[in-house]
Amino acid sequence: AHLSNHTLTHYRGNYSAFERQRAEKLAQQQSAFEKQQAEIAHMENFIRRFKAKATKARQAQSRIKALERMTEIAPAHVDSPFSFRFPVPEKMSDPLLTLSQAELGYDGKTILRNIKLSVHPGSRIGLLGANGAGKSTLLKTLGGVLPLLSGKRTQGEHLALGYFSQHQLETLDLDASPATQLQRLAPKAREQEILNFLGSFNIRGDMASGSCRFFSGGEKARLALAIIVWQKPNLLLLDEPTNHLDLEMCQALTVALQGFDGALIVVSHDRHLLRNTVDDLLLVNDGKAEAYDGDLDDYRRWILSRASEQSSNTAAQQEKPQDKKRARQDAAAERARLAPLRKQVKALEATMDKANQRLSELEEVLADTALYEPANKAQLQTLLREQGDTRQALEAAEEEWLSAQEALEQAGS
Repeated sequence: AHLSNHTLTHYRGNYSAFERQRAEKLAQQQSAFEKQQAEIAHMENFIRRFKAKATKARQAQSRIKALERMTEIAPAHVDSPFSFRFPVPEKMSDPLLTLSQAELGYDGKTILRNIKLSVHPGSRIGLLGANGAGKSTLLKTLGGVLPLLSGKRTQGEHLALGYFSQHQLETLDLDASPATQLQRLAPKAREQEILNFLGSFNIRGDMASGSCRFFSGGEKARLALAIIVWQKPNLLLLDEPTNHLDLEMCQALTVALQGFDGALIVVSHDRHLLRNTVDDLLLVNDGKAEAYDGDLDDYRRWILSRASEQSSNTAAQQEKPQDKKRARQDAAAERARLAPLRKQVKALEATMDKANQRLSELEEVLADTALYEPANKAQLQTLLREQGDTRQALEAAEEEWLSAQEALEQAGS
């Protein structure tokens, strides 16, 4: 159900089906069609640029497919109220930022050791890792928010840092208007220039000129992002930038990041954003941050297999006899607290097993060459359609399982 222009419109099918149907509806309007073509041309240009720079074959192919998917969904977002772009950075240093033999943490507690990382103009890095592994610690250290426990952090002469995290929402001046907060950063900027810029983030009229004390979480996130873009950074550090943003703003941010000429390091659970904006992946795990050679699908499979091993180890530990009454009581209380999440995880695992089993059966049936005779065309189409639906259902279950497993890990810690 899509809410737009004070109207609720119902669509049948999943989100991808919604995008296709909406794109067809919008394409019937000439002005919308022309805007669609301009947006698609912008994305296709980025795809061409990326292909020319691709160095990792497997990850490059995954990225190209994601970018081509972006051109398909562009028409569904053609009437988005957001249309911002990152300005071209005025100057660059190479490298922009370097960590050498760095030990990272806080309050004397070491989280990451022996970190070596150089960020160059054009670097586009996504950080992977479980909650608590140290992704945000690494980003805060790069941003100068956390001091190093040991080692060296070196800034380039022309570094212009833009750092976005949920903490930035708390640093907004709630009694000042968005326009005033931008004016403070550029006193010589014309008022109309500021208002036009804020309008590209859909901060208009009274929103732009009045207090932002009663802004929603999403509106504050947009303002914090606008303030960063206004300062023309050449290195962006983004920690879960889409958490408070709606779908239209997430899409606009993704497109804007594709055209960003500086360096980018991002932490996000939004795999759509990562697929479409980063070239390299860094895995933060077990106190280290190392280059990850696979793509996001490989990482998903690694998470699934690791969680399965942890589940088996936990089950084995629970079989050991407990000598103390208090330990038994604590274990029982912990199981009760985590039971709903574990139940959800197990249900999703059963769904995935069922889907995998059905896919195997379908592949076995589809291997029969007789099925491809003209007389069996209807049956073949039915089976292929079921195969596609089953694959989609499996992917959806895996995505939901990852979220549930992550919530379980977080609750357990």
